[in-house]
Amino acid sequence: MPVNSFDNYPMSWKPNTKDLTPPLYKSLAQLLENDIQNGTLNPGDKLPPQRELADFLDLNLSTITRAFKICELKGLISGTTGKGTYISSDVQTSPLLLSTLNEDYIDMGAAFPLYEQNKYIIDLIKKLIKKTNIENFLQYSPPIGLLSHRKTACKYLRKFNINATPENIMITSGSQNALSIILMPLFASGDKIGTDPLTYPAFKSLANMLGIRLFPLPINNTSVTYENLDTICKNENIKGLYLIPEMHNPTTYSMSKNQKEKLSKIIKNNNLLLIEDGIYSYLSDSNNIPLSAMAPNHSLYISSLSKSLCAGLRVSFMVVPNKYKSKIEQGIYNVNVTTSSFNVEIACQAIETHLSDKIISERKKLTLERNTIVNRILKNRTVYGNDYSLFRWLVLPKHICGSKFEIRALEKGVQVFCADRFVVGNSKFEPAARLSVCSPKNNEELEHALIIIDNIINEM
Repeated sequence: MPVNSFDNYPMSWKPNTKDLTPPLYKSLAQLLENDIQNGTLNPGDKLPPQRELADFLDLNLSTITRAFKICELKGLISGTTGKGTYISSDVQTSPLLLSTLNEDYIDMGAAFPLYEQNKYIIDLIKKLIKKTNIENFLQYSPPIGLLSHRKTACKYLRKFNINATPENIMITSGSQNALSIILMPLFASGDKIGTDPLTYPAFKSLANMLGIRLFPLPINNTSVTYENLDTICKNENIKGLYLIPEMHNPTTYSMSKNQKEKLSKIIKNNNLLLIEDGIYSYLSDSNNIPLSAMAPNHSLYISSLSKSLCAGLRVSFMVVPNKYKSKIEQGIYNVNVTTSSFNVEIACQAIETHLSDKIISERKKLTLERNTIVNRILKNRTVYGNDYSLFRWLVLPKHICGSKFEIRALEKGVQVFCADRFVVGNSKFEPAARLSVCSPKNNEELEHALIIIDNIINEM
């Protein structure tokens, strides 16, 4: 029998004990998941304390703890020491960000690069297949990539102030593939990784699949509050960080040199493993110093060529410190995800012939044109991001719900992604939407979509 009477006691969640079947902790976890799916519990709702719920259900505290653990590993709930357990803010949004819209919709959701420059890659492929040594790139190759390719990767990375040796380069099939290769051998289920309160949704999905818990780091003026971070890392037993210091996805902010220096000290002091996603570093100033360069022995740096060169090649360069090399190599072997040498050869030839510079230059010019359209049509809105951003962060009026805005936009023929898709755990966030400016087919389609978006804000 419960110790206390709950007849008139307010509780945010009162599951029916008649619905519980052995094993009780699994059954309770399923009831919690069902009530989230049917709308009984909503994103941001605070759950009763575990001891209180155990008393209400007349169950052992350990049963409640195990049930909550299952739901936490699924990403359904998020708990913070001293603050309680909440329904995750992104629990009702789809983790899949590749659009499957028909052609009647304008896609400003998925962050695609411009594809006009693929014609240069096609011409390069035609030249490559006529080479006498082409068959060398159609055979099995070392899982970490050919030495010649890793040397070219070093040249490319030096442009972004990453000084690496070929021995510390590993080539992967895109950044998501690199993230999988990092997480599987270096982290275990239940480990905590600190991230921005809003972050790359595919990383959230990957961490959730592997049972890795993401912890939202406190933010102050769009940057980590370093005074508290050291304490948080110790109290929460955080093992690593996943950060996008340049052109953060989705908020577009970039860390200053001073912010990176402070953060690098905390990384080293707490022996954290930094995963730096440098996918947008090619848009940064040439004097920019990556965070990884300030803590090289604690950092794994990922440089994907999908946005800068060609998405279809699926090539990324990963910089791995000596102490992590053996585990990362074993991870590549275990999941059998060796990158196509032919694809890498195409990318490396583009780099060696400076075709990559031409493509980046053209894409920046065309992206500037598109952002000029954004600035003109949304001049009366709060929109973050610079003139070379592939996406912009539209802050919505406080009375507008982000998820409802996304639905309304889709009804009007425009796909955008609301802030809810990017939120980590129960982080608080202002209503906003990410607008991918390079995804529409042309400038005219972009302008039409932006006018629709502006009108929707006026209507709501």
